[in-house]
Amino acid sequence: MQILHRDSLPLGGFEGLSEKRLVRDQKAGGDSSTWDGLGDFVYLADANYLPYGETKMHSHREIDVITVMIAGRLTHEGSMKDGQSMVANQVQVQRAGGEGFSHNEVNPDQGSTRLLQIWALPETAGEPAAYKLYDLPENKLIRIYGGEKSQSDTFDSHTLIDIGLLQKGKSVQQPGEYLAYITNGEAEIEGVKVVDGDLIRGENLHLTVTSEDLHLTVVSKA
Repeated sequence: MQILHRDSLPLGGFEGLSEKRLVRDQKAGGDSSTWDGLGDFVYLADANYLPYGETKMHSHREIDVITVMIAGRLTHEGSMKDGQSMVANQVQVQRAGGEGFSHNEVNPDQGSTRLLQIWALPETAGEPAAYKLYDLPENKLIRIYGGEKSQSDTFDSHTLIDIGLLQKGKSVQQPGEYLAYITNGEAEIEGVKVVDGDLIRGENLHLTVTSEDLHLTVVSKA
């Protein structure tokens, strides 16, 4: 098992946000300063929008862009779902496909907004642009990305992303290779304490939540 600590990384950012990049896969232009991802998961940043901060309008093509809201609010502007508002414990998934999309994410408030920014490469080129929004239920992991083409709950991929708001004592098991990111809480994996900002790479996840609450992101392969 390997652990990458967010607070050991340099602070970056652009426009109205600051961020720490934990994953930028070589397939997405990364180097040795960050970890590679898993499967088609190629990017992870733990970001904070400044008060009234925004990214400015920009475009994506042939990438799946996932926004995991941790705290605060965000207003989505762009070519898909313009005006959509997001709050803590929601997840927005945008598939750019061959059609592409343009967007700007805005913090409408005086306080900061924390989120995770995740990118995954689509397995099939030329897909139409599409949008999904998820609410996270309490004390369970839900699939927000990946699965067979025959289902429509999530965008299809052999790379799977599960996210959940978990309570003290909850156990999570995931066979095979995984990447797990800890947010707003603490847990134990293989007898090792992991805390907010820890990215863990390992095999056969066995995690137990030790804090009152925990926000967990798990990436695996089908």
